[in-house]
Amino acid sequence: MAWGLALAALACVAPPARAQLLPPPHNVVSLSATASAELPMDWLSVTYASARDGSDAAAVQAQLRQALDTALAEARKIAKPGEVNVRTGAFSLFPRYAPKGGINGWQGSVELVVEGRDSAAIAQLAARVQTLTIARVGWSLSREARERVEGDVSAQAIARFRARADAVAHQFGAAGWSLREVSVSSTEPGGPIPLRRAVALTAQAAADAPLPVEPGNAVVSVSVSGSVQLK
Repeated sequence: MAWGLALAALACVAPPARAQLLPPPHNVVSLSATASAELPMDWLSVTYASARDGSDAAAVQAQLRQALDTALAEARKIAKPGEVNVRTGAFSLFPRYAPKGGINGWQGSVELVVEGRDSAAIAQLAARVQTLTIARVGWSLSREARERVEGDVSAQAIARFRARADAVAHQFGAAGWSLREVSVSSTEPGGPIPLRRAVALTAQAAADAPLPVEPGNAVVSVSVSGSVQLK
């Protein structure tokens, strides 16, 4: 009787064990497709910065704060929600060491970031900020502009993926296909104006001239990859 119960128990667990040893499905094909759209960048970002050094940490910090407060007051005049955003960046203060050891001074730096889609107002501001200099200038796509085209680009990439699956199924003589797994990803390449160019622009801004800026184009790209089961 005990042997009969043991054999019955083994019979109950045997099917799952056999199921785990089944070979993977046949006729699985991996595919990928990409679609993209090019459009002008509409988001301008200008980073102002300044550095100070001295023997007294409190004095260096006070100089940096005064420079930042003056520039911030000027930048706030053009601030408009959704059009021009103003925010402070990094603020650092650290000791300077002598060659033989020991602290012989203090160094600090401060940043102010002005960004938005109103590029004309941001460019004009550069001529009025006198206590900080331009460190970086960069263009990118605003979230709204990206979202406007990303849906259409995704639809194009998915349609191309399906078309490739149809073509592969036909070439292999299959009646059709079913989707096994899929992933959709998007990318937005872009880059800021090089620092050496930004330094040259600072000299023009100091001469009461607006910052010359010209947006480039950005490419919104969507990739679809996955595998299909041929029928």
